[in-house]
Amino acid sequence: MKKTSLGRASIGMLVAGLTAACSSPPESKFAPTAAPLQVKHFADGSVDDGSLCDWRGRKDREVLETAGPGAIIPNARRVFAVVGQGSDRQRILVCREIDTNLDGTKDVVRKYNDKGESLFEDADSNYDGRIDTCLTFSKAHMSEAKFDKDYDGNPDEWDFYTGGHLTRVKRDTNHDGKPDRWEVYTADGRLERIGVDLDNDERVDRWDYDTDLRRVRDEKNRKEDEEAVDKANKEAKSGEYDAADPSNMGNDKSGDGGDKTEEGDKTPQQPGKATPKKKTPATTPPGTTPPATTPPSTTPPPK
Repeated sequence: MKKTSLGRASIGMLVAGLTAACSSPPESKFAPTAAPLQVKHFADGSVDDGSLCDWRGRKDREVLETAGPGAIIPNARRVFAVVGQGSDRQRILVCREIDTNLDGTKDVVRKYNDKGESLFEDADSNYDGRIDTCLTFSKAHMSEAKFDKDYDGNPDEWDFYTGGHLTRVKRDTNHDGKPDRWEVYTADGRLERIGVDLDNDERVDRWDYDTDLRRVRDEKNRKEDEEAVDKANKEAKSGEYDAADPSNMGNDKSGDGGDKTEEGDKTPQQPGKATPKKKTPATTPPGTTPPATTPPSTTPPPK
């Protein structure tokens, strides 16, 4: 009987535990885990939350602070630049920072230009008090990202973007502060080739290609080259046909009947042959009697 009672009691405790676990609200699974709150203060008594925005002591700045889910004190701050006066006065967001783990210290900050476009974002992803992620934006798109993945204070990965798409990556795999691996990506985000530095001179010694992508690329280039050659040949043949067309020969656009080799001579000169000179009749100088001409004889020859 004792064994039966103990077994029933164990089963009852197990069922109660499962019921309590399943009855907990689902939101609690996704709520941020708050680190121990450590509130620091400046000499004047104001809270030192590791702010990375420039707003303290500035009259041209306005600050708006809010508390997110689970936060005891405000953990998000937006800083506005105040421009203009009177009816022209307006606020422009220039900085935003957040305490993501609710430990009382801001660990993500983003700065904006006067148009409200993102410029930079710095983050402390492991909450050790040092920035390890730096993002740079250009025309509302991320253009570069630097990461310190071993948290030694030096970046070991550099990502480069074009139009918001990843195109190149540099990595420092041996943690000497210099890149030794390069990655090149296609327009659709696929890794195309990898360059490796074998002698630590920051130059690629070997390229490793994705054979499938390289085959597709080479086939595309070959087709483009063939199309270009075919187009050039067709244009060359078309020029030969135009030159051999008799309707295009001897056309004169001057309106005077063609080129003239000599005034009054409309006979075109043939290539390779000199134009014969015209014979002009001899003239008698003035004051002289022209020589007598003998008319042809009309006497029949003797029989």
